[in-house]
Amino acid sequence: MFESVKAARERLRGHAHVTPVMTSRTLDRLVGAEVYLKCENFQRVGAFKFRGAFNAMSQLSDEQKKRGVVTYSSGNHAQAVALVGSLLGMETTVVMPKDAPAGKRAATEEYGATVIDYDPRETTREQIAQTLQAERGCTMIPPFDHPDVIAGQGTAALELLEEVGHLDMILVPCGGGGLLSGSAIAARGMDPSCKVMGIEPELADDATRSFRTGRLHTVRNPATIADGTRTASLGKITFPLVLQYVAGMSTVSESAIVEAVRFLFHRMKLVVEPSGALGVAALLSRSVSPGGRVGIILSGGNIDASTLTAILSE
Repeated sequence: MFESVKAARERLRGHAHVTPVMTSRTLDRLVGAEVYLKCENFQRVGAFKFRGAFNAMSQLSDEQKKRGVVTYSSGNHAQAVALVGSLLGMETTVVMPKDAPAGKRAATEEYGATVIDYDPRETTREQIAQTLQAERGCTMIPPFDHPDVIAGQGTAALELLEEVGHLDMILVPCGGGGLLSGSAIAARGMDPSCKVMGIEPELADDATRSFRTGRLHTVRNPATIADGTRTASLGKITFPLVLQYVAGMSTVSESAIVEAVRFLFHRMKLVVEPSGALGVAALLSRSVSPGGRVGIILSGGNIDASTLTAILSE
C-alpha cells in the first residue's frame, strides 16, 4: 500500500496544498522533545480530508462521474467531497447529522453539495447513504474505509517525513482510522523505525479498545468536543491496517483537548479544531511522553466561532 500512497501524492500534485510544518521552542521545552507540527489546518477545505477525497474521486470513470457521488460525514469529509465534486464537475450528495457544526454544513453547501439531514438517535448515516446510492446509481465515497481515501490521507505523513527527515514518533488523531492507517503505512515505507501512534478522546475510545483487544469495539454518539472523532468504530479496511501498522494508541481527556486548542491559538497563532489538536493534547497532558523527534498531524482547523470563543474564554 505504500506504493498507493506514493501514487496518490503524484495525483494530488498541483491540487492539494503541501502544508507547512511548524515548530515551537516553547512546546519543545514543555514536553521535552523536538516537535514538528504538520499543519493540515492550512489544507484546502481546512482539513486533511481533501487529500483522500480527491485521490478517490479523481480515479472514477467518466460514467461514474456523470452519476455523481454520495457520502456521509459530520463535516470535514463532507466539505472535501463537495469541493472535489465542484472541481471535477460532479454532483455530490452528503448525509450529515442535524447537529453537525454549522460552519461545516454551510461550507459543504457553498461548495455545491446537496445536504441530507438525519437524526443520529433514529437512524445511521450509512443506512441513508446506502439507500441513496441504490436509488440513484451513484458512487459511494466513504469518509475513511476506502483504499484510495486511505492512500490519499497517507500523503500528509509522507510530506512530513520528506521535509523533516527521521522522526522517532508521529502522533495522529483517530476517528475512523483513515488518516491513522494511511500515515502508518507512509511511515513504514519512508522510515521503518518511526512509530506511529493514534490519539483519541477518552469519551470516544473505541479504536483504542479495539487495538488493545484485537476485537472491534464501537461507541455511539460520544459526547466529545472533538466532533471529527465521533465515528462509531474503525472500518473493515482500517481496523486490520491499524493492527498491522500502528505502534500504539492513547487517549486524552476533554480538558486536555481544550488546553491544546488554547495553546495552539495563544502560543503559535494557529486555529485548530479539537479533533486536530489531539496529538498536542497527548504531549501536553503527558498521555504520551516521548523524547527525540516527534511529528504531529494537526488534522484540521474547521472550528465554529462560538466553540472557539467558548474554549478561549474558559
